This record gives sequence, structure tokens and C-alpha cells, in this order.
Amino acid sequence: MHTHSHGGNERTSKVLRISLVVTFAYIVILVVAGIRAHSLALLSEAGHNLSDFLALLLSLVAVYLQSRPPSATKTYGYHRAGVLAAFVNAASLVAVSFFIFYEGVKRLQHPEPVKAGLMMTVAAAGVVMNGAITLLLLRGNRDVNIRSALLHEIGDTLSTAAVIVGGYVIHRTGQYWADSALSFAIGALILWSGLGIVRETLNILLEGTPRGLDLEILEATLREVEGVHDVHDLHVWNIGSESRALSCHISIADIPPSVSERILRDVKERLHHDFRIVHTTIQFEHEVCEVAHGCVIPMSEQEHHHH
Repeated sequence: MHTHSHGGNERTSKVLRISLVVTFAYIVILVVAGIRAHSLALLSEAGHNLSDFLALLLSLVAVYLQSRPPSATKTYGYHRAGVLAAFVNAASLVAVSFFIFYEGVKRLQHPEPVKAGLMMTVAAAGVVMNGAITLLLLRGNRDVNIRSALLHEIGDTLSTAAVIVGGYVIHRTGQYWADSALSFAIGALILWSGLGIVRETLNILLEGTPRGLDLEILEATLREVEGVHDVHDLHVWNIGSESRALSCHISIADIPPSVSERILRDVKERLHHDFRIVHTTIQFEHEVCEVAHGCVIPMSEQEHHHH
């Protein structure tokens, strides 16, 4: 299992390194071409690709950190490193989108002539480059860190294709406002993809219930296990984007440990098979415990009287 994961990380790291070099070269081309063509859409693409470059760089760092083993101070390892990188990526996307909206409004108020031919040529090269990087990332890991970088590239591929259409419209009609309209569309796409990742990563960082998991269904599933009388103090959260953890208290009959071991095994199998939960902390109890600010150990009548 460890060898497979290590190999996957190596492949992903190689893809990210290649993507970084290609993206940086394209950013330089976009800036030069955008200035020469007076195209805000191309300069917006440069900003979008710069955020992609940072996204890929953060993802590469996160892949390295995630591959490090647990330690005495980091007992779960560095799974959250990728989530944190994805959050920073997404926040930068949101900031870039608002900057593009601001520049788009300025350009609408003061239109500038755009060289449509150069605009289309550079955008066509971008579609090929971003499309190739997207395909490479699709073959890598699918955690939220890599998905955030993948979303950047998919957005780039679509928005760069839109620049070609906009360049054609400007070439045929001479309507330079199309360049600003394109920049608004690109900004909206960036904002939409960024906010989605921000929501998901914040939920993980705040230890919310994993996306797509219904806690009521999970609890009902545990109650169906033979020997389980009650389930309470149930918590489920993400350690990283793909690893889930659970803790709960389960009430069972007063039975020998050899029998309760079978119940524990069945519970763990259901959690793993139905909900992809591997990290579990399950406490068995022989009677319903009092719940006040969490679950406490029940006291005997004598202890109640003493206190």
C-alpha cells in the first residue's frame, strides 16, 4: 500500500513540475502578447495563468509534505498540507477574479483597439497547452489539492478557447467591447471555481462532516449491526481530503470481550465498506451514559449520593 502511494506521488510530482515550466513560459508569452495586442482578455489570461502557476507550485509542495510519514508531533502526518494549499489557491483565484472585473469596467469606459489576429494565435496555443496539462492532471491523484489545480487548468482551457471566439468577433465586427465582455466571463468562471474549493477546504479545516456523507444514514447503518443497542456522541471529519475519521460511543449488552470484539469488527467493516472510513475511535458502553457537554462516564448510585 505504501509503495503504491509513493509511486502515485512520484508521478503526480513529475506532472506538476512539467506543468510549472510550461505554464511559466506561457505567462511570459501572454503578457508580451497582451501588451502588444492591447488585449485585456489576454492580460486577464496571464493573471489567470499566474494563479495557476502558484496553484501548481503549492500543489507540488503539498504532495511532498503529504508523502512525509507521521511523527511524534504530527501523528496523522501532513494530510492537511494539501488542503491548506488548495484553500490558498482558491482564495487567490477569488482575488484575481475581482481584479479582472475592476479592469473590465475600466476598459468598457475607455475602449482600446485590439489586435484580434495576435489575440487568437496566442489563445490557440494556450488551448493546446492547458488542454495537455489538464489531461496529465486527470491521470494523477484525485484529492482536493490536485483537484484545485485541475480546476484551474480546466478553467484556463475553456476561457482561452473563449478568447479565440472573442478575437474572431472583434476581427469580423470591430466591436472592441467584446474583449472586456470576455474578461468578465473569464472572471466569473474563476470566481465560481474558486468559491467551490474555498467551501470544501474550509469544511475540512473546520472539521465539518465530509461532503456527501449523511450523518443520519451513517448512524442508522451502525444501529443495524447485530449487537449494537445505541449510538451517540458521533463525530465524523476529514483528516485530509480523501481520509475520513470517526469517533463515537456505542451501547452494547454486558457481554464477554470475545463477543464484543465481533461487534467491533462488524462495525469497522460497515464503516469501511459503506462510508470509506478507516480511522476510527469507538468506545463500547454497557449502559446509556449521561450526555452533558459531550459524553461522560456514568456514575453508580453510591457515587451520585456521595457527590
